[in-house]
Amino acid sequence: MTGEALAPEVLPDGIRSGFLDDVNGLRVHILEAGDPGQPLVLLLHGFPELAYSWRKIMLPLAEAGYHVVAPDQRGYGFTTGWTGSYHDDLAPFRIFNLVRDAMGVVWGTGHTDVAAVFGHDFGSPVAAWCALLRPDLFKRVAMMSAPIGQGATVGKSPGMGGDIHADLAALERPRKHYQWYYSTPEADADMLHCPQGVHDFLRAYYHHKSADWSENQPFKLGSWTAGELARMPTYYIMDLGQNMAETVAPEMPSPEHVAACTWLPDEELRIYSEAFGRTGFQAALNWYRCGTSGRYMPEMELFAGRTIDVPSCFIAGASDWGVYQKPGDFERMQDSFCTDMRSCHLIDGAGHWVQQEQPVETARLLNQFLDETA
Repeated sequence: MTGEALAPEVLPDGIRSGFLDDVNGLRVHILEAGDPGQPLVLLLHGFPELAYSWRKIMLPLAEAGYHVVAPDQRGYGFTTGWTGSYHDDLAPFRIFNLVRDAMGVVWGTGHTDVAAVFGHDFGSPVAAWCALLRPDLFKRVAMMSAPIGQGATVGKSPGMGGDIHADLAALERPRKHYQWYYSTPEADADMLHCPQGVHDFLRAYYHHKSADWSENQPFKLGSWTAGELARMPTYYIMDLGQNMAETVAPEMPSPEHVAACTWLPDEELRIYSEAFGRTGFQAALNWYRCGTSGRYMPEMELFAGRTIDVPSCFIAGASDWGVYQKPGDFERMQDSFCTDMRSCHLIDGAGHWVQQEQPVETARLLNQFLDETA
C-alpha cells in the first residue's frame, strides 16, 4: 500500500488510509485496519457513500482477528483511473467488472481468498455477485440494506421496466422511479450544482433515509405495480416534476437537529461532501445506468438458476425502506437464492445507513456471523 489520502486525524485511531496501484486499471484508495497477516474481510460501500462509511465497524472486526479492508469503489472518492462522463463507455461499471475490481483489491492486499465480503446498498449486489461467481474466493457474504433475491437478475425485479414508468406517470400524483431518474443526463448536475450546495443536499438525503426521519415506517409491498410502489417515500418514488435535490430539500433537518446528530456529525459529513464536490456524481450514477439500460443482462443471464451457496446473512435497519423496495426480493433471498442463509436482522433505531446509525449492533451481528460460520 502506498501514499495516503485521508489524514490520520479524520480517521479513528487504528484505521489507515492508502492506495493500491494497478487494480483492474485503477489506483484504488482503501481504508484498512488490523493485521495484514490475518484473514481478509472486504467491505463494499454503496451510493452516495465511500470507504469512510465503514469507519465505525472496521475496528471491532479487526479486533476479532481480521484484516479489514474497505475500498473507495470505481467512480468514488480518491480512487482514480475511471472516467465519469455521461457519454463514456458504461462497460467498466457493470457488475462483472465491479467483481473484478474486488478481486483486484484482494490480490493487491496480499491475500489469496476472502474470509467474508460485506456489501451495503449498491455494494450489496456486488458482494452477492462476488459470492455467486467466485465462491472459492469469497467464503462468506453479508448483504446489507439491499436484499438480493433474483439470481441472474440481481438488482432487477419481475416486471421492472416496461410500462411501469408510464403507469407511475399516469397516477393522480404523477411519479417516477429514482433509479431511472439517476440514469438521466441531468441527474449529476441536479445534485452537484443544486441551490443548497452538495453538503446540505447530502445532509438532507442522509437524514431523509435514516431512522431520524419519523415517517420511515416501512412495510411489505404487494407487487411491482405503480400503485404499490407509490406507497414508498419520494426518495424512491419521486414526484414526476422534481429532481433529487428538490425532493430531499424540504426534509433538511434544523441546525439544532444537525448539532445533535451523533451518527453523522457535520465534520464527518464533510468527508462525503468534499469528495463528491470534487468528483461529481456521474460515475457513481453509471452503476445505475448499467442496470436500467438492460445492456448487460445477457451476460448475467448466463448464471440464471445459480444460487449463493456460501454462508450468508442479511442486515438492515428496521426503518429502512430498502428492504422492501423490490417486492419479493427479501423473501426470495431467504427462501431460494441463498441456500445457506444463516440469519436476517432488522436493527431498531436504524434506517438505510445501518452501519453508521447503529454501528455497535451492526458490528456485533457481523462478528457473530463470522464466529458462527468459522
